[in-house]
Amino acid sequence: MKAWQFTNTHEPLVLTEVDEPTAAPNGVVVDIKSAGLCHSDVGMLEDEGWLSTLAKRPITLGHEVAGVVTEVGDGVTDWKVGDRVGFCPTTSAGAPGYAFDGGFSFKAAIDQEALVRIPDNVSFSQGAAGTDAGMTSHHAVIANGQVKAGDKVGIIGFGGLGSIGARVAVLAGAEVYIAEVNEKVWDQAREIGAKDVAKSIADFKEIGLDVIVDFAGFGTTTAEAIETVRRGGRVVQVGMGRLESTISTKTLILSEVTLVGSQGGTKEDVQGVYDYFATGKLNPTVTEISFEEIPEGLEKLKKGEVVGRLVAKIAD
Repeated sequence: MKAWQFTNTHEPLVLTEVDEPTAAPNGVVVDIKSAGLCHSDVGMLEDEGWLSTLAKRPITLGHEVAGVVTEVGDGVTDWKVGDRVGFCPTTSAGAPGYAFDGGFSFKAAIDQEALVRIPDNVSFSQGAAGTDAGMTSHHAVIANGQVKAGDKVGIIGFGGLGSIGARVAVLAGAEVYIAEVNEKVWDQAREIGAKDVAKSIADFKEIGLDVIVDFAGFGTTTAEAIETVRRGGRVVQVGMGRLESTISTKTLILSEVTLVGSQGGTKEDVQGVYDYFATGKLNPTVTEISFEEIPEGLEKLKKGEVVGRLVAKIAD
């Protein structure tokens, strides 16, 4: 079967013929229906700092995976052929696309520990987006942001993660303000319940934001969040658009700002997002492309040309 594989930084993905996987003990094989594209995939292609996260090279990228179980290994009791599943990338089984071959192909093998059941009325594209973008956003806002009803919350970046995170904050009862440089999505930001939208989070300095979640992570955005959040407020760093930032430790200390890193989430976060999807209250924009368009899609992500979450539809 064919797979888009990563070989090295600053080199394009290579379309390669690879062997079909088989189910290991306590594992399953899944026919991949959808695979999400993420800014961290772009980072992998651009920044050598990501190389240490890989178990091998070449490797099939794609850590946002949804599909149907087609084979079960010895010891698997809770899953059967035909089950609709998403892969949680943060369990001890490891992350697809990093610890083992991921979703930019047609089949994948994974330990049963990582599986999360997709409700029947949730699409595979939503299922893929929920595994990382949804999980990460839910965890950043609810667990690490500690957002609750009545809070004033700033969201930096209204892309694949930020659009979900912003809506989760709205559903939690917060008053949400969004910073997004792409004015084309401002109307959409307001439609999901944002109180206001601007190009920079600094424009909301006078609001007195209790929590700011930075889903962009381009260095300057982190610095601006620390300068903007209220005294005693909380900044949650999620985005890794750049792997370094220069911040004012003076402001961090004198304003007693809490700066928290937020990576991924848990199977419970994935399930929580799937449950939101199933109710229809959370319905993020998903842009679908074909398997062949994955490299082009990553280039569009790099250029900031994608609205919502970008998902490759691998099979019907």
